[in-house]
Amino acid sequence: MAKTVKVGDKAPHFTSKDKDGNDFEYKGEMAVIFFYPKDETAVCTKEACAFRDSYQDFSDKGVKVIGISGDSEESHQKFSAHHNLPYTLLSDTDSSLRKAFGVPKAMGLLPGRVTFVIDKEGIIRLVFSAMLESNKHVKKALDVIAEFE
Repeated sequence: MAKTVKVGDKAPHFTSKDKDGNDFEYKGEMAVIFFYPKDETAVCTKEACAFRDSYQDFSDKGVKVIGISGDSEESHQKFSAHHNLPYTLLSDTDSSLRKAFGVPKAMGLLPGRVTFVIDKEGIIRLVFSAMLESNKHVKKALDVIAEFE
C-alpha cells in the first residue's frame, strides 16, 4: 500500500473509467473524492445519498463530487440510476486509485471509507476516515470547503 496522502499534499493525478465506460482524468481541480467499500450496501448507500442530497451545495461552489469503489462500471450504472446520483462514480477494480491515495482497508478486510477535499490548487485540505459515519463525510467536506471560499 502506498503512503497515505495527507493534508497539505498535492492530490494524485489519475485516470479511470466512469460508470458509462468513459475515460475520466483527474488533474487536480477542486473536488471531493470519497472512497467507499461497495455499491448497494447500507452505510455506502446512506453516504452516496448524503452526497446526492448535498450535491447542489458542492456544485454551487465549483466542487466536483467523485465517488470511487471497487465495483464494476455496470454496478455503478445500476447504483447511480437506483439512487439518482448526479455525480461521477469511478470504478477502481484493481485498487490502483486506493493505492494512489493510500486508502487503507478497514479491519484488515474491507476497503476503507475515506473522503478527501481538494482545493483549486490541487492541495488536499481534508482527509476524513470513518467506516460507520456516512453522513459525517458530507458535513466535514462542506465545513472545510466553507473555509476556503
